[in-house]
Amino acid sequence: MNDTPEFVADERLKPEPFIARLMKRPELGAIAGAVLVTLFFLATADSSMFTLAGVMNFMTPAAQLGILAIGAAMLMIGGEFDLSIGSMVAFAGLFFGVCSVTWGLPLLIAIPMTLVFAGMVGAINGVIVIRSGLPSFIVTLAFLFILRGLSLVGLKLATGGSTQLRGVRDAVEGDWLAPFFSGDAFQGLFASLASSGLIDSFKNGSPKVPGIPVEILWFLVIAALATYVLLRTPAGNWIFAAGGDSNAASNSGVPVARVKISLFVLTACCAALVAIITVMDAGSTDARRGFQKEFEAIIAAVIGGCLLTGGYGSAIGAFFGAIIFGMVVIGLTYTNFDQDWFQVFLGGMLLIAVLFNNAIRKRVTGER
Repeated sequence: MNDTPEFVADERLKPEPFIARLMKRPELGAIAGAVLVTLFFLATADSSMFTLAGVMNFMTPAAQLGILAIGAAMLMIGGEFDLSIGSMVAFAGLFFGVCSVTWGLPLLIAIPMTLVFAGMVGAINGVIVIRSGLPSFIVTLAFLFILRGLSLVGLKLATGGSTQLRGVRDAVEGDWLAPFFSGDAFQGLFASLASSGLIDSFKNGSPKVPGIPVEILWFLVIAALATYVLLRTPAGNWIFAAGGDSNAASNSGVPVARVKISLFVLTACCAALVAIITVMDAGSTDARRGFQKEFEAIIAAVIGGCLLTGGYGSAIGAFFGAIIFGMVVIGLTYTNFDQDWFQVFLGGMLLIAVLFNNAIRKRVTGER
């Protein structure tokens, strides 16, 4: 008789099925939404929407919004909220314009100064939230109006009464850093592809798409870095822990205050980067730059699977949420639909994404 106790496998160590792991991913709803929106426009839009030129056309606004949305998503995962990022785009654009035009600083100095300046404002937001215990919604709502008002007042002071500061393109022309923040990348490659007949070209042989807009490259790089940080570093674990249960995270040794303040700084720097890119592309800055972008960025993050309560979400989800936004805002111009349907479409996508993500999360976690 064998008295050796029979080994019973621990159910917690069983390999999880791929479908179960897939259903737990917060970006699932955004990816599904992107597929559905693509199919919708394939069926209703002009075929030119999905040519190389058409893709670049909708990816450009998607990239600008996506940079903001990824910063907003990381902050939301960390359990906080920033309603001032749209106003920060205008305020940082004002500061960058003054550095470049009024003070005549080279981009090597003007760009870091703008990022540091925006980061300091973001840090002030974070410190007030942490020290006062006020909801970040209230604090950043106040800064939404403060920064927008300062942008208007500052522009009038800098220009002698105008609400627009011009001359940025002339000020940065010839600067070696300008191609990294404005214009199109890989122009030589695209010219070569056009001469070989691999992409569409004009009668004179120049490509219809001169290159990849630099904001798209920034968008891809930031999405990749944010995803790596969230999934592969201790800092990512801290962000999820701080947003999930800040008290438990603090008791476990997570520097919750430092993490949250750093996320406010990151979000502000993302807004400053968008400001630099858009100001250099337009050649000017104005007080309405970034208007309502805070809501669009949060919508993209929520479509991407972020919860308003924190502790859940992904940068990849925000990435696809921004692409959905870009496809809708530009794609409607390729259809026979009235452009006024844009906000209805976007609001519907937001509601569907939230309901879908909530249902999937409850099914996976067993919540009632």
